[in-house]
Amino acid sequence: MRPCPDLTRRTRTAGRARGFTLIELMVALAITAIMFTIGYVELSQAMKSRREVDEQSARLIAIQQAVRTIEQDFELLQPRPVRNLIGDGYLAALTTDPSATGAPVTLSSSSENATPVVSFTRAGWTNPIGLQRSELQRVTYAIQNGALIRQYYPVLDATLQDPVISRTLLDHVQSFSLRFMDAGHNWQTQWPAAAIPGSNAEVLLRSRPVAVEVTLQLSDWGVIVRDIEIAG
Repeated sequence: MRPCPDLTRRTRTAGRARGFTLIELMVALAITAIMFTIGYVELSQAMKSRREVDEQSARLIAIQQAVRTIEQDFELLQPRPVRNLIGDGYLAALTTDPSATGAPVTLSSSSENATPVVSFTRAGWTNPIGLQRSELQRVTYAIQNGALIRQYYPVLDATLQDPVISRTLLDHVQSFSLRFMDAGHNWQTQWPAAAIPGSNAEVLLRSRPVAVEVTLQLSDWGVIVRDIEIAG
């Protein structure tokens, strides 16, 4: 006796539409979870790498800008002494930390106060709004709490009443060192140089090096050295 064709067709259809078993569902969920995990890890790593690249790029730009500011300041150094803050004497056109004695001019990041490392007069102070002031500017560099600070006064011959204007150029600074090349192409660790043949007080006040070597030691980028030629 042959089976009924309609009964056979319904049996096959029911077998095909029975759905997934619990094991199949669990396997599918496990595979999906693994795929999501892999995707999340890859996405997190990509985002972390992007943040690191952005941070490194921003840091590089900050270092380049700081070094360029230092270069521009020293390149435009002028032989113009200034009165000291109490007005009873003059500071040389370029003067280093008077507390240093023979060692390279260096201030470490452990300093809590912004003690000056070097102070000098530079030209080219831009005046876009036409203020009545000199184009010369007295600039001081210091390091405080691991940051390189650039300071200046609103007037050239400042007094104790004039406010000092400070700007942080760079952070993560471990030390800031300077050397100065005199006219005989000898490196000096202090300026004005102590031994200039035939020099007097006026000559020392206006003396300038022919070049300056700047050394920055950073906690993240290591040591950066720049040799800067003084214009004129």
